[in-house]
Amino acid sequence: MSFQNISRQAITEFVFKGFDTVQSPLVVGVVMLILYILVMITNTANICFIVMDKRLHQQMYLFICNLALVDIVFCTSACPTMIGVLVVRHNSISYAPCIVQMFLFYFCSLMEAFAISVMAFDRFIAISTPLRYHSILTNVRCVLISIVLWLAGSAIMAVLPATVVPLQVCYSTVKYMFCDYASVIRATCVDPEPYFNMLSILTSVLIFGMFSFICLSYIKIVIVVARMTSKSDKKKAFNTCFSHLIVVICFYAPTFIRTVLTRIGVVLTMEERNGLIVGSILGPSLINPFIYCFRTKEIRKKLFKLISKAIFAEKRKQYI
Repeated sequence: MSFQNISRQAITEFVFKGFDTVQSPLVVGVVMLILYILVMITNTANICFIVMDKRLHQQMYLFICNLALVDIVFCTSACPTMIGVLVVRHNSISYAPCIVQMFLFYFCSLMEAFAISVMAFDRFIAISTPLRYHSILTNVRCVLISIVLWLAGSAIMAVLPATVVPLQVCYSTVKYMFCDYASVIRATCVDPEPYFNMLSILTSVLIFGMFSFICLSYIKIVIVVARMTSKSDKKKAFNTCFSHLIVVICFYAPTFIRTVLTRIGVVLTMEERNGLIVGSILGPSLINPFIYCFRTKEIRKKLFKLISKAIFAEKRKQYI
């Protein structure tokens, strides 16, 4: 039977080959596992702080909560599979979970860009029209914006599984370390180039479109701040935007590096490509909660209060 005649039903699972050349896979896997656990704990803690404290039920914190939720789903879409391959050598996945993983990875990547962009818009409104901020961005509107973005993101990224599912599968191996679009398309019987071009156009328009929106927001913010006469107001505006700027850099830097290197003809090794992808997944998701935890006064105070209570309770037990 030729490869062209093999139907999808004949291949029920894929085998990952992306980590075959990794030296000390167990060490790499354990490090990834520790980072993944940190991502889950820190982002969940941020969400709990915001949900449980009514004083934090404000616009900015609702968007921080949304970003933390995106980070949790984003990491969970790919990290457990990679950790399983490295630590326990479970290097296979069934067809249906593979398609779901592919969708979630690109969907959450887009949602990360959406979440960061809407936070830039929030900072622009807060600085440019502070007196009207609470009337323009009410809590209800913030929640509605987040819901609309989740629905829009899922609708947009549904095009990826829609173009893959009808295709016949000819190969049971996945070239990379989890089910991304390129690796799944390579496992089918079709010429992958048109599908790669479609994905490149889609992701470029969305990701770079969101980045352009962020840049325009900050250009307007700079213009507003430049017109301020009070140094304290300028410092307050800078502190308001600094945390968000770090988040923007952490998310876009790995993506831009990988895109630029590819476009100028630099051929990345499998290890280099894997490193950039892992960095783009774990990096922002791990850094974001720490940034907003230690840069946001209300969350920082609540965290220190909880730690102080825990220390006091422990000392009290020792004296009893």
